[in-house]
Amino acid sequence: MTTLLRVDASIRVEGSVSRALADSAEAAWKAEHPDGIVVRRDLGLHPLPSTIWPTLAAAQVGAEPADGAHRTPLAEAKALAEQLANEVKTADAILLAVPLYNYGIANNVKTWIDLLLIDPELVRGTGGTAGRPVILTLARGGGYSPGTPKHGWDHATPYLERVFADIFGMNIRTAAAEFTLAPVTPGMEELVDASKVSESEARVTAEQHGTVVARELIGNAA
Repeated sequence: MTTLLRVDASIRVEGSVSRALADSAEAAWKAEHPDGIVVRRDLGLHPLPSTIWPTLAAAQVGAEPADGAHRTPLAEAKALAEQLANEVKTADAILLAVPLYNYGIANNVKTWIDLLLIDPELVRGTGGTAGRPVILTLARGGGYSPGTPKHGWDHATPYLERVFADIFGMNIRTAAAEFTLAPVTPGMEELVDASKVSESEARVTAEQHGTVVARELIGNAA
């Protein structure tokens, strides 16, 4: 039985493009692998306490959290970090839906990744994640492709690639939609059509990724 870990990060549910793209990828994955298990973690609706990481980081160097810092009991912090790491280490594939907020990842995603990076096996590449697939479904409110005025302002995608590909050794497939704020933002009216095209193309790509990943997992298990 294979497992897909789906992690959502958008603070919206209705109207969230990153979630919609992830829905497409998941549906395609399930169509190929109806007996597969989907484990869900919603960082957008249920963010992790950001106070846990300072507790664990301080414990690693034998120090106490800074004065005035909220202190999560160490045992509680360790238990949550271990749970998060195990979700990643035991998943056969990961589906990560992340919107671009303020040119980077939101605090809820950063906290999750910070806690994963506490795990020595994930950091050393010995946690069993090497070669496993990750599907990134990304939503960007503006345009950040080569040739656009803000090319290079997307600091979320390179960060996610650095962590999941370079540190965890996973194979990344990306479906990204741009100009997603055009339909609701004054001054972006001329980009509405481009937004619709980008989202449509990203949905197709997400479905393709879901299908390919499921077939690869089935083939590897055969």
